[in-house]
Amino acid sequence: MNDHVVLQNVVYSRGVRRIFNDVSLTVPRGKITAFMGPSGTGKTTLLRLIGGQIMPESGTLWVDGQEIPKLGRHELFEIRKSMGMLFQSGALFSDYSVFDNVAFPLRIHTDLPEKMIRDLVLLKLHSVGLRGAAGLFPAELSGGMNRRVAPARAIALDPKIIMYDEPFAGLDPIAMGVIVSLIKTLNEAFGMTSIIVSHDISETAGIADLIYLISDGKVVGAGSPEDMYAEQSPRVQQFINGLPDGPVPFHYPAADFEDELLQNAR
Repeated sequence: MNDHVVLQNVVYSRGVRRIFNDVSLTVPRGKITAFMGPSGTGKTTLLRLIGGQIMPESGTLWVDGQEIPKLGRHELFEIRKSMGMLFQSGALFSDYSVFDNVAFPLRIHTDLPEKMIRDLVLLKLHSVGLRGAAGLFPAELSGGMNRRVAPARAIALDPKIIMYDEPFAGLDPIAMGVIVSLIKTLNEAFGMTSIIVSHDISETAGIADLIYLISDGKVVGAGSPEDMYAEQSPRVQQFINGLPDGPVPFHYPAADFEDELLQNAR
């Protein structure tokens, strides 16, 4: 099966708000796929659906050929072992050393001897350039270093899929360049399927094989980075070019401004 993740006619709401309305998309195996779009469009919610943390109201989704909404608790737990997640904040355990942060999933989910865990942890840390920081604690690391430990922990169990939630947020240009290169390198070296949620157009477009632009509960654009830049849809152009006004309006819906001012003057 060439597609690692498949969503078909997915509908999902949060309260009275419809987040996704009949969304269908595919994530190709072994490639880097990006979910992009304006704030509040549910990009991170897509990651939670793929991970089985939440379920669609209707429609369905498959991960590695398994239909997520039909899996029992034990089956969900097992398939999650094949997924790595990099949270926006890094989400490292502050009281654990870098080494112990990366070793944590290995100690929880495997019965490997400590000597083998040591070798695997050093291998993962070496892949992100931080083997020398194994004995440090998160508070002793820079923000960029924290963001590099997080993927080392995310790949500890050699997942088939790794999901990045806003991996470039708050990074300086050097740290951002390191993370961009790291995502590409890990994808190629370990043959994983990578999914990125991001607002950073240039960095994401530089490494993504496929981009989905999501707005108003639907996929409004899809294709390679070159396809997206060439797309003439006003919604796509507004996002790609960072225009302050357009199909996504600058002003939140409100009553007529003049009428409201006159009403307050009475």
